[in-house]
Amino acid sequence: MLDRIDYVSGVSGGAITAAYFGLKGRDALSDFRERFLLRDAEEALRAPFTPVSVLRAYQGGINDAQQFPQWLDENLFHGATFAQLNGAHRPRVLINASDVYDRTPFVFNDTMFKAICSDLNSYPIASAVAASAAIPVLFAPVVLASYTGRCQTALPAWVTAAQENPAAPPLLKSLATAIAHYRNGSVPYVKLLDGGLVDNYGLSAFTIERLSADTPYGPLTAPQAARIRRVLFLVVDAGRGPSGDWVQSPQGPTAPDIVAAAADTAIDSSARSSFTAFDQTMSEWHTALVHWRCSLSPAIRENYGLSAGWDCRDLKFFVGRIDFNQLGARRASTLNSIPTRFKLTEEEVDSLVTAGQDALRANPVFIEFLTSINGKPMTTASSPSH
Repeated sequence: MLDRIDYVSGVSGGAITAAYFGLKGRDALSDFRERFLLRDAEEALRAPFTPVSVLRAYQGGINDAQQFPQWLDENLFHGATFAQLNGAHRPRVLINASDVYDRTPFVFNDTMFKAICSDLNSYPIASAVAASAAIPVLFAPVVLASYTGRCQTALPAWVTAAQENPAAPPLLKSLATAIAHYRNGSVPYVKLLDGGLVDNYGLSAFTIERLSADTPYGPLTAPQAARIRRVLFLVVDAGRGPSGDWVQSPQGPTAPDIVAAAADTAIDSSARSSFTAFDQTMSEWHTALVHWRCSLSPAIRENYGLSAGWDCRDLKFFVGRIDFNQLGARRASTLNSIPTRFKLTEEEVDSLVTAGQDALRANPVFIEFLTSINGKPMTTASSPSH
């Protein structure tokens, strides 16, 4: 099943895993634990509680935009660029950051880099991943320059169409406006921070690809769309639940608690909204695909290599979400107590990895998907661990 993954969308810390898997494939599973999960990725970062750090925070970020990318490059990516990530092999990797001026997702793809008249293939993977995980104040924004006037490539037709269409989906319309800003010179420097600020599930990238497609089957190719039968979308929610005891008394919360709670509220709210939008978009895409498949002529069906008994309606989408709460309240509480940071103990790492495996095995949507492709009921005990 690992070899059949077509898309991996990574955001924030998850972008590190997504990029490494996209670069190395199944080989990434053999050494990622030792090369990253058990390493102290905070070793090169500045401590936050010094007068110099406070000044740096006021100026944009305690840690500059070079320290973390350099650590990632030295320990994981070794100079790799998107040219090595964007080959013909599976999977296609989507790295998501946030444009904090236009307040939109910034996906490291050809569309966005052509908008700023730059070359995606030469851009370091480590820098993109660092942008996706650049927590505000702790990290300074990663900056991309827009070289307006130096390229003649036209923007995609959907950008203009979305701007002019009052009924365009808000996500598509806001992104089209941001892209126009990059190209017309009104935003010469794109400032990027943690992708979780606008979409903590990393779903916007694929949603945008579908909404901007000019065919019923895009972003798939026509032959892919004709032959495909089962599609599984697994959304991994690695966020932590509510914490703190300040709701137990009329006093509080303190200023740090308020800041953290406000940020978590905004991020969780946008994540739920992005999942709802994604689920609806996939439902509409399924309907469009079935209609398109059933309208194919016999000659086109033969050209796509479809058998005489091919059923145009034999297509099913599965959209599942995995989180700690599916493992029971007591275990979820223990897992939620593990801090979100780039330095964890070996026990914490292994506890989280095991939790991910158990949550996948127990996920009802994943079990239903396995049952569908195997043609018989699957029990959680016989489900694969990856």
